Amino acid sequence: MPLRIGFVKEHFSSPLLQFAEADRGKTFTLIECPSGTGQLITRLDKDEIDIAIALTDPLISGIAKGNQAYKLVGSYVATPLNWAVITGKESKYNAIADLRNTTIGISRLGSGSQTMAYVMGFQQGWSTEDMKFKVNNDIYGLVDSVKEGSTSAFMWEWFTTKPWLDKGDVRFIGAVPTPWPSWLIAARPSASSDAMKEFLTTLTTYVTKFDSEESRAKKNIAFIRDKFNYKEEDIQAWLKTVKYPKDCLTIDSKVIKDTLETLEKASVVKAPAGGFKVEDFVNTEVVKLVSDTQ
Repeated sequence: MPLRIGFVKEHFSSPLLQFAEADRGKTFTLIECPSGTGQLITRLDKDEIDIAIALTDPLISGIAKGNQAYKLVGSYVATPLNWAVITGKESKYNAIADLRNTTIGISRLGSGSQTMAYVMGFQQGWSTEDMKFKVNNDIYGLVDSVKEGSTSAFMWEWFTTKPWLDKGDVRFIGAVPTPWPSWLIAARPSASSDAMKEFLTTLTTYVTKFDSEESRAKKNIAFIRDKFNYKEEDIQAWLKTVKYPKDCLTIDSKVIKDTLETLEKASVVKAPAGGFKVEDFVNTEVVKLVSDTQ
């Protein structure tokens, strides 16, 4: 039975989409989750997908809070994600500091948009316990919320949201890069370890090819332009910022430790007595924990 792979259809997923075009449903099927990582985690919880390619911080915070529906099984993007801080075109907010004690829009509870809002609040010196949120499901609901004023701002990946900026629907008032590599891969324990290893081994070949200088110069630009209708200059700018792992079947233990440390400081998670154990976050039958990955 083919693996069910949950993903978000955006430029980061390009190597996965290229893999899927070649596989043609033989070993896996793609299940789109437009609301982002919060929706991916919900579908893991409900056994609607076997594997999720999702944002690092919500995956780790979910396990830290006791979610046993999934474990980490691999790496997907090795560079930080740049989150734009976005408000309405006509809003009164002009800087991140102006957002204190306002209602921030998020896609779902436990999503990357919420986790990064906490990180932003921590960096600003706000009490994260007092932060207020409004769930708006997806990027379209979030854009509508800042346009109508039901939220002050929301956070979303810079280039994904830039088309709304270009149209004049929203304004960017800041950016907060993640303090960690942005994407990991998680899976339900019930999924076949052998099937997952095979999937991740082949995925590695696609991310390696996508990451090559030859592909970056021409093929990647054409693929992203045709698939997502992005401007060529935006694609080139994004490609300068992103790197993929050399091996999707490894996770640097420092990524998990550093992410947990930041999430603790931002009051997103609370460590148990004796602290967190990195080994509890991964499926060791599939992924290899390494240190100082090059």
